[in-house]
Amino acid sequence: MRLSSYVDSLFGGPADAGPSARPTGTQGQDLGEWQAFIDQWEAEHPDEPETSDEDEPYFPSTPWPSVLDYLKPGGPSTAQAPYSPHEASPPLPSGAVSPLPNGLDVDLSLLDRLRIHLPVSSTFSSLIGLLSSSRSNEEIQSELVEILGFEGEGLQLVEELLRPGARDRVVQDSGLVNGKGSKKASGTSTPRGQYLPSARLTVNAAKGKEKKQKIDLADMIGSSDDIARRIQEQLERPKAMFSEGGPRIVEQEVLPHVYTSAASTSASMSMGGRFAMPSGTIRDMYDTFEEVTIPPSKPVPPRISERPVRITELPPLARGCFPKYVTLNRMQSIVQPTAMNTNENMLVCAPTGAGKTDVALMSIIRVLQHHVRSTPSTHPSGFDIDRDAFKVIYVAPMKALAAEITRKFGKRLAWLGIKVRELTGDMQLTKQEIAETQIIITTPEKWDVVTRKPTGEGELASKVKLLIIDEVHLLNEERGAVIETIVARTLRQVESSQSLIRIVGLSATLPNYIDVSDFLRVNRYTGLFFFDASFRPVPLEQHFIGVAGKPRSQASLRNMDKVVAELVQEGHQVMVFVHARKETVKSATKLKEMALEEGMSTFFETREHPRFEFYRREISTSRNREMKELFDSGFGIHHAGMLRSDRNMMEKMFEDQAIKVLCCTSTLAWGVNLPAHAVIIKGTQVYDSSRGAFMDLSVLDVLQIFGRAGRPGYETSGVGYICTTQDKLEHYLYTIMAQHPIESKFIPGMVDSLNAEVSLGTITNVQEAIQWLGYTYLFVRMRKEPFIYGKCMPHDELKDDPQLGNKRNELIVQAARQLSTAKMIRYDEVHNSFVISDLGRIAAKYYLRHQTMEIFNEMFHPKMKNADLFAMLSQATEFDQIQVRENEVDELTAILESDHCPMEVKGGVTNKHGKVNILLQAHISKVFIEDFALVSDAAYVAQNAARIIRALLEIALSRNWANDAILLIDLSKAIERRTWPYEHPLTQIPTLQKETLYNLRRWADDTEVHELRDMDVKTAADLIHMNEKHGAAIRDAALMFPTVGITHSLRPLSHDLLQISVLVEPQFMWNAKLSGSIEPFYIWIQDADGVYILQWRNVLLRPTTTAVEIEFVIPLGDNPPESLTIVSDSDRWLGSDEQRSLPLQDLVMPQPPPESTPLLDIPFLHISCFQDAQLERAYRPFITTLNAMQSQAFWTAYHTQNNVLLSAPVASGKSFIGEVAIWHAFRHEPDASVLVIVPSRRSVQETAARIRSVAPADRKISVLPLIKLSDFDKASSSRRQILVTSPSEVLQLDRKKATAFLRQQSLFVLEDLHLLDEQYELAVTAVLTVAKPARTRVFGIASSLNDPSDLASWLCVDEASRFAFYPSDRGTPITLSLKTFTIPHSSTLLKAMIKPAYDILKSSVGGAILFVPSHWAARSVAADLVTQSGTEMDLNGFLGAPRADVEPLVQRLRDQALLEPLLHGIGYIVPRMAPHDLALVLELFASGIIRALIAPRESCWTLPLRGQTVVLMGAQYAHYSDAHNSDSRHRADRQIVNYSRLELVRMQGYATTSASPHAASGRMFVMCQAEQQMIITRVLNDGLPLESSLPTLLSRRSTTPAQDALTRMLKTRIAPPRPQINRPIVPDLRKRDMMDLIAWTYLSKRIRSNPTYYDLTQDFEEEGLSRLVDKWFVNDEYTDPAPVEGARRKDKSGAAAAAAMNGKAGEGASTSTRDGGSRDSAAQGDADVEMEVVGDATIGEADGETMA
Repeated sequence: MRLSSYVDSLFGGPADAGPSARPTGTQGQDLGEWQAFIDQWEAEHPDEPETSDEDEPYFPSTPWPSVLDYLKPGGPSTAQAPYSPHEASPPLPSGAVSPLPNGLDVDLSLLDRLRIHLPVSSTFSSLIGLLSSSRSNEEIQSELVEILGFEGEGLQLVEELLRPGARDRVVQDSGLVNGKGSKKASGTSTPRGQYLPSARLTVNAAKGKEKKQKIDLADMIGSSDDIARRIQEQLERPKAMFSEGGPRIVEQEVLPHVYTSAASTSASMSMGGRFAMPSGTIRDMYDTFEEVTIPPSKPVPPRISERPVRITELPPLARGCFPKYVTLNRMQSIVQPTAMNTNENMLVCAPTGAGKTDVALMSIIRVLQHHVRSTPSTHPSGFDIDRDAFKVIYVAPMKALAAEITRKFGKRLAWLGIKVRELTGDMQLTKQEIAETQIIITTPEKWDVVTRKPTGEGELASKVKLLIIDEVHLLNEERGAVIETIVARTLRQVESSQSLIRIVGLSATLPNYIDVSDFLRVNRYTGLFFFDASFRPVPLEQHFIGVAGKPRSQASLRNMDKVVAELVQEGHQVMVFVHARKETVKSATKLKEMALEEGMSTFFETREHPRFEFYRREISTSRNREMKELFDSGFGIHHAGMLRSDRNMMEKMFEDQAIKVLCCTSTLAWGVNLPAHAVIIKGTQVYDSSRGAFMDLSVLDVLQIFGRAGRPGYETSGVGYICTTQDKLEHYLYTIMAQHPIESKFIPGMVDSLNAEVSLGTITNVQEAIQWLGYTYLFVRMRKEPFIYGKCMPHDELKDDPQLGNKRNELIVQAARQLSTAKMIRYDEVHNSFVISDLGRIAAKYYLRHQTMEIFNEMFHPKMKNADLFAMLSQATEFDQIQVRENEVDELTAILESDHCPMEVKGGVTNKHGKVNILLQAHISKVFIEDFALVSDAAYVAQNAARIIRALLEIALSRNWANDAILLIDLSKAIERRTWPYEHPLTQIPTLQKETLYNLRRWADDTEVHELRDMDVKTAADLIHMNEKHGAAIRDAALMFPTVGITHSLRPLSHDLLQISVLVEPQFMWNAKLSGSIEPFYIWIQDADGVYILQWRNVLLRPTTTAVEIEFVIPLGDNPPESLTIVSDSDRWLGSDEQRSLPLQDLVMPQPPPESTPLLDIPFLHISCFQDAQLERAYRPFITTLNAMQSQAFWTAYHTQNNVLLSAPVASGKSFIGEVAIWHAFRHEPDASVLVIVPSRRSVQETAARIRSVAPADRKISVLPLIKLSDFDKASSSRRQILVTSPSEVLQLDRKKATAFLRQQSLFVLEDLHLLDEQYELAVTAVLTVAKPARTRVFGIASSLNDPSDLASWLCVDEASRFAFYPSDRGTPITLSLKTFTIPHSSTLLKAMIKPAYDILKSSVGGAILFVPSHWAARSVAADLVTQSGTEMDLNGFLGAPRADVEPLVQRLRDQALLEPLLHGIGYIVPRMAPHDLALVLELFASGIIRALIAPRESCWTLPLRGQTVVLMGAQYAHYSDAHNSDSRHRADRQIVNYSRLELVRMQGYATTSASPHAASGRMFVMCQAEQQMIITRVLNDGLPLESSLPTLLSRRSTTPAQDALTRMLKTRIAPPRPQINRPIVPDLRKRDMMDLIAWTYLSKRIRSNPTYYDLTQDFEEEGLSRLVDKWFVNDEYTDPAPVEGARRKDKSGAAAAAAMNGKAGEGASTSTRDGGSRDSAAQGDADVEMEVVGDATIGEADGETMA
């Protein structure tokens, strides 16, 4: 047995471990030799006592490395034998000391221990150089740990070195400073040889030429049992973070698609391990710099299974996407089968230029193949692709790269008709553009913003089939948090919706690619592809140059300039990368000057280029002076601060080799594929504005820049140089060649990401947030390296908590507390729940950091000025990267002191916040800025300020701050329009010429837009002192300028609630080029002081909009203000605003309502209270015990003949009391005829069936619905009947027939009087004109009313017979909960309500009914609830039965979209639903098999079922007008309408299953707009307001049937002749008849109680009513002027007839008669008017006829 095998067995590894898994050693040694050596040592030390742990000497190595030191190549038989303590010490490296001089008990100094720990002299020298630097202990601490490592006593040495004075002693004692012991040769380079940068990268510390002494290992490590024991202890120690000193034997996972030049490299890289420099690495030392050269990687030999894929072998759809290709390259050929033939998630790690973009195209082709229809295609490509069924998202790291990818993919896929669009920055896509686009190229931040929106652009996410993320290695950058966010969101969407979204990650070579693949949910064996640097199309030679001198010192800068100058003179095209925009010009100029000094300026010139003169003329058009000056010398510059046209010019010239040297920033490496033979990174110090200090250039930036080296197709090699300071040389060598694992940067951005998810509704509590964190790359890395992401984590954290639940909980709670402190969420630490606030929603919408919101919380208040708002805006942390540069101060000062900066700037030019403020005002003023860096800063400020100020506007609106809102609207428009609010509004019209605008400002600056509209062309021309052509242009611009007109009316709803109805009418000519498809306006009501907004709306005007009516409900309290103000302001146009005062001095509010009827605490009556066995038997199946309300009203209904009004809560059983009154009528008159009037025709059959079901069969009472006129004829000839009809049927009868029919009735039951409309009011009026004189009983039923006193008075109900109960006075209480939203009505709002609705449904015990705004919303909500169930891993959803039992029931569904919801316990009903499907859904809900039923708003009137829970998902709906535009497929106008108060009350009734006192209580949840909360609460808690609708009818704005009914109720009369001078005025008797009719209506009661509601003035109601009557006859006011026979009666007409309203008709009112007399009250038994048959006359009986 070999010694190495024995060591392997101690580790428990395989006996045949490969050479990479064991140290090299003597091949002929066996265990016997080892044992013999141990025995010899023991014989020489027979009596040596064992030492205690305290006395045990220190050894520099752990036991395992000590064994390796013994096992040198060649073994004892061929090389020197192990040394013995009795022999001489082995030679030591230069500067080192003997670790074991003649014994074991030696005290070693700190310097000696350092030399032992670092046996390689170069590494030791690097340590001394670091210690001798001027940097503080804090600055060098991390580098000390890097050099000394964690193994052995590395950390102990770091701690001792950082003690006071230790650094100086070690440096002084080392003798390596100030030339002592220095190994730098002056003027000559060191001999070439292999470079080993760290002792930890190799097993052998000593050089081969040095003789090593023999040691006695047994003396050091003990017996073989001791070795085994210590090794086992070492293996069992926690190794989450620490790398044990020396190599470890690990059985590595072999992955099929990992291609590296060394077998062991891939595994070490994949887990972030270390490895040595490649063979052939050279180090050269010079006077001013040190250079390390890394040769190109050796190519990986092809595998047997590899073969290039020819384009002709691809499917036909793919061939056309690779024009001019013959074969795919090697990397693409390996990846192609997985990319194009599977749906596997993929991670492709390959060097820059290897062709990863084509891999992305292959995955896109896979999606296209999935959506090719089999039907014949008319498309030229021959493929019929369903382009509406999918979206592909390509996430590129930068806007420039996104533009390049858009162009490339657009060309490649154009032949298939696939559209590719870019979506970056502030770009927006319209719905039409989204629908037309199949592939969207975006950036991580933009896609994050898009997916934060549930709808609009956010709806893209629901159609995404492929997500491609380019440059995944950005995870290691600050922006990596955004990538983690969008991937986590996508993965959660995949799991929740069970949809397929393929994720393809593209990256440069990653060290820990397995971690990234796990994060992307990639199968390691099928979707993970890793290709090392040998797969570069052009081999890369890397040069690492360490320049002498302190960092950023003048000496260092001079040396670096010299090095760079030497490198660029090698004859190839070179790109020099610097790290500041101004450095591009400085470096180019310096290189140019150095070339002149050395006489090599002509070397860089390109005057011989064939297109030199062309490019010279082109560049002369640029206003970039430096760029033009450098071009003649062959130099160019490129950075993001340059104009896009200048950058394009530089790129084109460099690509055409018209420029030899291009000095640029790293944005060029990331954004544009512009290769060069050589790239030079000049310096590695980059200023980080967030830290306020210089930081090291990231490794990813270095790799990306090196990726630009080499021109494929033109050159066979590329060279990359990185010039850094000498102290950073080792750092970059190690980090680039032995890359550290890329780590997550999610924790700093986690707070804002969490807020976005809470805002989106995907996270509502800590547990969900913990699950969400499990989808991030942070979670993957925390499990690998927990110590990097948490302080004071115990070493056994992963053992005790392998999923890191505690750590994730800690992170989430910490983030939630930060959000709560910033007032962005409400965090309930007791229940661990989150609720988004307006501030958090706004921050998520506008992509603001929580630190910015904290600043706004501190500075924002309701009485700010413009300067204050700009100062606050400038404090936003989004501007932290803006810095004040010395060369900018003069220009900023000039701007500040000019007229272009009209607002005060706090902080001035020396403060970065002041700089932001100045640049923002300069942007609005269109100031020409000279400095190009300042131009870039100004563009950045303007872009972000426009977004942030919109967020501030929403914050002001959410807090109802009127003053701030109006200012912020103007400032936001000023930034967007680049126009100050004080300028003339027409300066915003782009069609006006500059000369016209100049004259407009000069001569007509104070002329309002509406004044210009009213001018003729000549007047307008004269006004601006120009010709009529310009005058016409000004007038046309004024006509097109968007403005609105506002009218209002006041509608008091109760004694303290005022409804303000505002009519908004566009007052401009619509111009599509100017206004687009919509014009948004803000409308709000504010207090008289203009400080607070009472309510506000956002109104959208469209080309066909004629008017938009808005209702504001304002609580006024007991002391109304003297005035309010209506404000309108355009969201787009400055100067399009108006404020109109609303004086309230003359406002008359109704009196407070009387106290409601108290619900008495009396025993519930039993059904035996009827004292009628037949009725008891009939009702017993339905009810056995009356509830409290029924018990209280029963006596009056059953034992008296009084008129009754019962106003009680909906679904409280009040219809039963109406039936009680019916049975009372038959009890006293068996042959009675009872008429029941219900408000709508659709309720007639339902009510008839209900009464018929309880009518005693023995009494042979007929229950007949009256729907047709023939039904009335049959009913007139019958008795003992209950007739059910609706107002429209009653009003169809002619006058005589109606009178006769109504006279036969013994009882009138008027149901649902709260639904009183104009027809119902006319029908009840007709009933009352007969019932009052005949003393026929009237029984009125209504839902709870706010003030039913006028209704009771109208029905002649005594105080004792009025039952007015509050909505809460019901047998089964219904709890009301409201949740408000500030999101405008849209599908976005509906999406935001899904999670709350789901939580409500899960908490519901019985069935739940969800009312949604439309039938489309019903389907959408059902699908979203199914998705939410998947998110919650709730497979059964709301099923009340096993899924297996339900599946057979739903197999025959015609609507397949209903299948999945039903299997999750969710049903929906929609119009035109298949009868079978409708019946099945209702049956399943009624039986409790499904517990959630979704119904559109309008179904609240017809739904036959009830539940224990009602959920209103929104209280608004979209109303579309009947008009159409030129495209008849689109509705012309869309207005958002609130649910009516009647609908709200109706929906509340579905929250209880029964009126029985023993029924379970119900729940009602209303999710609505914030401004609706108050009115909804008042209606549902206090009752409905009830007003008359007759004014609408009299104005002829009502329906045609209602107008016809009113006409039939009036006597037919001829209009009077037109007044003439020589003839007496003939009174209009029609108006007198109308006034008489109104005296019997509900309107006559309400105009005195609430005159303002009807636009009447108190004490002058009759005059206003007379004018209202005049409107009815406005189109038929007069007849021909010829005299009219019979018009001899002298009577009052028009306003004169209004005198009849001084009394109260039917209650002692004086009613006009033929002789001008008056009659006593009908309550005294006398008729109101003269009649042919006493008691049966009705209105206007001037000629003895009767009518109904």
